[in-house]
Amino acid sequence: MKTLLSVVFAVLCIQSVFGVDPHEHSKVVCYWNSTAYERQGQAQFQLEDVRNALSLCTHLIYGYAHINSDYEIVPGSPNLDTGSGHSYYRLATQLKRSFPDLKIYLSVGGNSDPYDEEHKYLVLTETSEGRTKFINSVSRLLNDYDFDGIDLAWQFPPIKVKKQRSALGSFWQGLKKRLGYGKFKDEKEQEHRDGFTILVRDLKTQLRPRFKSLTVTVLPHINSSVYYDARLLSPNVDAVHLFAFDQKTPERNAKEADFPAPVYGSYGRGVDENIDAATSYRHVGDDNIDAAARYWLENGTPGTKVVVGIPTYARTWKLTDESQISGVPPIVTDGPGAPGPHTNEPGLLSYAEVCTKLTEHAVGRLRRVSDPSKKYGSYAYQSYNADTGAEGIWAGYEDPDTAGNKAAFVKSKGLGGVAIVDLSLDDFRGICTGDKYPIVRGAKYKL
Repeated sequence: MKTLLSVVFAVLCIQSVFGVDPHEHSKVVCYWNSTAYERQGQAQFQLEDVRNALSLCTHLIYGYAHINSDYEIVPGSPNLDTGSGHSYYRLATQLKRSFPDLKIYLSVGGNSDPYDEEHKYLVLTETSEGRTKFINSVSRLLNDYDFDGIDLAWQFPPIKVKKQRSALGSFWQGLKKRLGYGKFKDEKEQEHRDGFTILVRDLKTQLRPRFKSLTVTVLPHINSSVYYDARLLSPNVDAVHLFAFDQKTPERNAKEADFPAPVYGSYGRGVDENIDAATSYRHVGDDNIDAAARYWLENGTPGTKVVVGIPTYARTWKLTDESQISGVPPIVTDGPGAPGPHTNEPGLLSYAEVCTKLTEHAVGRLRRVSDPSKKYGSYAYQSYNADTGAEGIWAGYEDPDTAGNKAAFVKSKGLGGVAIVDLSLDDFRGICTGDKYPIVRGAKYKL
């Protein structure tokens, strides 16, 4: 009898140890998009660059895996992830030898799977067969690689943007909808919500005895109230990572630049005219961190499980002769800004690319406008030049100060921490001030 009681006591002690999170309110979840290795020159992000950040991170999320047509998890970039030339899956988990307290997860989806294959993420949830295939494939992957858990950055359909159209354009759009043309509209929202809830429950049941974690990443523009049953999900997930940024992007909002990642809703703006009421269930002002967090908290998710995403980059728009000179958002624009010299992607600049444009003698210097209210974020701009016809640029971006403001918000609300998205777009070389990863540092030291 004594032996039996000793065994029971030992099991309870083990469960207690594994159940305690030493970073309940101070998580620094660092996302690593492995495809950043394929960038050229100063923007190429390698394994050693990841290592340089890990003293600042409590968790590392490797992205991104995909799912195939058989609903099984597969490497998103086979050559990098599992190929003989790199094998980053194995190298990533081996980082724990140097950082034994670090938790390393593999993320699935993350909007890296092609848009035209998004339906896989919906169909998978519809049947027990599809869900079981996925769960079994995750188990096999965890047998092959020593990830500490799985993150589901599920590719649910994003909320559509309402375009401004003429009367004729509106008539034609309505006709196309009646004929079945246009972007995908999910007619099984409730079924997919319920199926995802079951998927999370069953996957956690498989992971729990192995002491593996399960987290969920809510991608930008996905309607949480439609696809996530917070009350039923929260007991089965270890964290919810809220990507409450990219609320305005030059791809979705080509004609209007605005704060891409506000903490609070902009006062006095009224209803967002860019949201299509016919396809959205969102309330006014939900495109901000505070509203995103409140949905999960008010639906039973413990604050310690809510982790706020902080981007490490700028979204940029092109300014023309129709744009306001002041730069005060919302501002009339004409699509994405010019690509950066290293990231080479229209509408996006890494923090290193932004900060070099803010220096006094920089070519194409941007004028910085700070946010003393700590509600909306910083922006910088260079006006359209009427004399030369040179286009201008408007950039909404994160810097160490705004990252610190968001971390302070997290602390004041009793939330679980911050998620840095991602390491490769922070100033990982220390170009700006000599300090590497200034945005990660700015957030971490305010938690």
